[in-house]
Amino acid sequence: MSVTSAGTRLARGQRPARPRRWPGRPGSAAVLPLADLLALVAAAAISGQPGWRGAGYAGAALLVLAASGLHRVRICLRVFDQAGRIAVAAALPLVLVLPWTSAADALRLAAWSGGLLLAVRVTVSAVLRAAHRRGLLTEPALVVGAGEIGRHVARLLGEHPELGLIPHGFLDRHQPVGQLPLPLLGQLSDLQTVIARHQIRRVIVCFPAGRDHGGDRDQEMVAALRACRPLGADVCVVPRLHELGAATAKAYLDEVRGIPLIPLRAGRAVSDAFLKRAFDVVAGTVLLVLAAPLLAAAAVAVRLQLRRPALFRQVRVVGSGRLAEIVKLRTLAPRSDLDPIWDPDTCWAAPAEQCTSLGRFLRSTHLDELPQLVNVLRGDMSLVGPRPERPYFARQFGQDVPGYHDRTRMPAGLTGWAQVHGLNGDTSIHDRVRMDNQYIENWSFWLDLTILARTAASTVITVAAALTGLSRPPALVNPELSPAGSEPAFSRSTRGGSR
Repeated sequence: MSVTSAGTRLARGQRPARPRRWPGRPGSAAVLPLADLLALVAAAAISGQPGWRGAGYAGAALLVLAASGLHRVRICLRVFDQAGRIAVAAALPLVLVLPWTSAADALRLAAWSGGLLLAVRVTVSAVLRAAHRRGLLTEPALVVGAGEIGRHVARLLGEHPELGLIPHGFLDRHQPVGQLPLPLLGQLSDLQTVIARHQIRRVIVCFPAGRDHGGDRDQEMVAALRACRPLGADVCVVPRLHELGAATAKAYLDEVRGIPLIPLRAGRAVSDAFLKRAFDVVAGTVLLVLAAPLLAAAAVAVRLQLRRPALFRQVRVVGSGRLAEIVKLRTLAPRSDLDPIWDPDTCWAAPAEQCTSLGRFLRSTHLDELPQLVNVLRGDMSLVGPRPERPYFARQFGQDVPGYHDRTRMPAGLTGWAQVHGLNGDTSIHDRVRMDNQYIENWSFWLDLTILARTAASTVITVAAALTGLSRPPALVNPELSPAGSEPAFSRSTRGGSR
């Protein structure tokens, strides 16, 4: 990521160039949704639920199937591993038809839907296997790691055409010893190029030759797989202890002839981004209206105490290549002209004596960040996401902290997964980056709701404790100004510790 000096900002909405996404093969990608639609329409007709009730039920069931990942075409076409999730997908939409039909008719609709979904999927799987054996609806595949397991997987794919994958070659860090069943197409750093050149649709990540995996190797692998997500390839990973049974439902796994595969989540869909933004606008508006009296009172108190504008403005990195001016309530008293020269954009922390008593209360309760609801409504930030950082420190963290730039894949947030775990203020940047990236990798609408609920509960508890004097607010939380010469937390955390 490239950011300019603190006084400069990119135009809002500007995004870095993204690699081209190769389209999936329409035959195999569309076959499951079409088959499910046929089964649901037939079930509605047989059970006596035609018209808008049957159509609404079928549409809702298709959405549940898609949200459950049941429209992903697996390598292993065994259907009954997913029978439980199919039954749930058939039962959940009944809430839409129960007010207009009897319980018996609703149960009949669910039973026919579940049975026909299974029957149609068994038929589709048999047809796909037959088509694969004849070289139809196949997908080009790539094996990452030319170790023993990788070679075995490549041989299995070649010996079993019914799996529908045509392996094109290997990627590995080193030149493997011995004969490979497929050509070596390059190193791990060539992953994007190889996927684009060969239009790879499936990537199977195995162990490297010589089992030289470790911390550095894993970091390189993570970075390469994240970078290739925009290309749209389906990625599965062979677990290291694949010989042992995992406590993961088989419905969520894939398989190549007895070798388990863990599918990785794809990049966020356009619908996910739309849902998140729509929620930000609706919830942000409600929160701003509810918080307006408190925000106005706090702004008046700050103005009367400091005799300065109540709002403090500062440019922050709010996404990949995006800068925005965020606002906070001012909490620091003005410095005298005799103090050393300081720069709020390049110094990390402010001394406790510069923070007023009102400022310490606002900081400890995070009420000083309420004005950022305006940034949320403007689209600069989200309600939930990694916290925005000053450009000066973002450049340094990007050089010194592995994975720091990856956290800018999602817009910055008013609160986040790191914050609800106490990682704010002068805490380890390494820990924050790990939490932020975990949040992005596992994002869901429910996770955002969970973080907002935990933030609200924590704020209420902290405000009550501060008002009753049960706890002493910390002197430094999310500093907005700082003196020259102070040591940033990331320099301490990179040496193995943090405060």
